[in-house]
Amino acid sequence: MLRCDSKIGIFLLSCEHFIADFYGNFLPVLLPVIMVQLGMSLTMCGMLVMVMSLASNLIQPFLGYFVDRHNCSWMLLVAIPLSGLLVSMFGYVPNQPLLFILCALLGSMVAVMHPVGTTLLGKVSSYRNLGKSMSFYIVGGNIGFAIAPVIVTAILAAYDIKYLPVMAIPGIALALGMYFVKMHTLSTANEKARDRNSDESMKLGEIFKNRSVLKINLAMGMRCWTHVAVTMFLPMLLIEQGYSKMMSGTLLGIFLIGSAAGGLLGGVLGDKFMHKRIMIYFLALGVVPIIFFFTQPVGSVISTVALFLGGACLQAPQPSSIVWTGKLMPRYIGVASGMMMGLCFAIGSVGAAVTAAMGDYIGLHTAMLLSAVPMLAGALLLIFIPYPQKAN
Repeated sequence: MLRCDSKIGIFLLSCEHFIADFYGNFLPVLLPVIMVQLGMSLTMCGMLVMVMSLASNLIQPFLGYFVDRHNCSWMLLVAIPLSGLLVSMFGYVPNQPLLFILCALLGSMVAVMHPVGTTLLGKVSSYRNLGKSMSFYIVGGNIGFAIAPVIVTAILAAYDIKYLPVMAIPGIALALGMYFVKMHTLSTANEKARDRNSDESMKLGEIFKNRSVLKINLAMGMRCWTHVAVTMFLPMLLIEQGYSKMMSGTLLGIFLIGSAAGGLLGGVLGDKFMHKRIMIYFLALGVVPIIFFFTQPVGSVISTVALFLGGACLQAPQPSSIVWTGKLMPRYIGVASGMMMGLCFAIGSVGAAVTAAMGDYIGLHTAMLLSAVPMLAGALLLIFIPYPQKAN
């Protein structure tokens, strides 16, 4: 067996984040098919999205706290291949209750991968290059999140939902690769976080009493409301309007590729300027392209560009939010990651469920248009959060 070194470790962990978000974003394109097969309403679809998002995001801060105090690297060897196997089962679910259980299980596996992967990144990367390594890690997830709808759409167009089991192969291959380089032998535990007698140790309750951290999380939850709503229901809206599955999947892919680009740009700008300023500006400016897209004919060059820019503005604040929160509690990077990459999406999923429920009464198009409002609310909330200059 090989021993995991820095370059191999960063590459494999970036692939791990790719796989986590790749499997975590199969549902949007599958929803229109499953909705018809199982006779689901928009409200029920919103509940399904909320269940999966809560399972994959709500528990991440608590998992992060556990990961910071115990060695959990072995969990990746279980969560990665199991996620692929769970995705394979979507084409064979006979009823709604089993579908909800399947989504909850898949969400739980995705929840495990984020804090474990982020914590291990600090083990294989040097402190000097940690920011750069984090960028690769985040972009890996963004790319996986972006191409999942495109690949699923291609499978549905060329074959059938019953062919999804082929998607388990990448997860199994990555788990074998991580085992081969002994990634599971690296400990995720932070000794100072685990030592109860250490002055730098912090109890979970104290973390959740930090008002600045909670406000940042709520603001990012507003951001995620818009992001989750567009990600989950854009294909459904387009198919409802008469567009093909390929068109809907492609436009969702453009939105998510824009998100990946925005995440990379936001991280770079956050290092050069105040992270708070970057987060506020992108959230406030992002309202414009999102509203523009939903008020213009679909498929034109300008509306497609607006969709790309909307995704970029929505994702650009995420790296700065992780850096800001991480500096507020440096001994609990797993918790910080779990909050900014997990808990805020759980908040957003509740909002997205509200958007879906509104769609049953005022129409999905109008509900999607209104989903841009939480972005502005998040930007306004960030203005009133104190920002320590030394944290930049």
